[in-house]
Amino acid sequence: MVESAYYVIGGEYADTNFVTLAEGEREERHGPFNEKEAHDTWRALTGKTVDNALIRYRIKPADEVLEGVWFVVGGEYADVDFAKIAHNQKLETYGPFHRAEALAVWRSITAKTVDSALTRYDIVTLEELDEIKRTA
Repeated sequence: MVESAYYVIGGEYADTNFVTLAEGEREERHGPFNEKEAHDTWRALTGKTVDNALIRYRIKPADEVLEGVWFVVGGEYADVDFAKIAHNQKLETYGPFHRAEALAVWRSITAKTVDSALTRYDIVTLEELDEIKRTA
């Protein structure tokens, strides 16, 4: 039997509508967990923040959380075909992010590696990431 995965998401919001995060805050994502671990994590997080009415966490299934999220993936490749990671190197993966965050992370990483012709990073969806990991 395949066990479902869950995330605990939330953070500090601008108001008690819990729609817009407070200025300068990012949505926290904890997980993936099985259902019991998610409830335990939720309980621990809400217990620590009970005195702040603007902080809220909730449990969501992984497929809801990861829908529409992006990852930055890449590293140093063996050649300019960018099909195989270089010897003694690992595929680097950052995320999950919202699209704008992924783009900012990608820009930051690629700015540091601009002089390396064999280093490349891409912004990919979860499905694309799974395919890359299968073929890497």
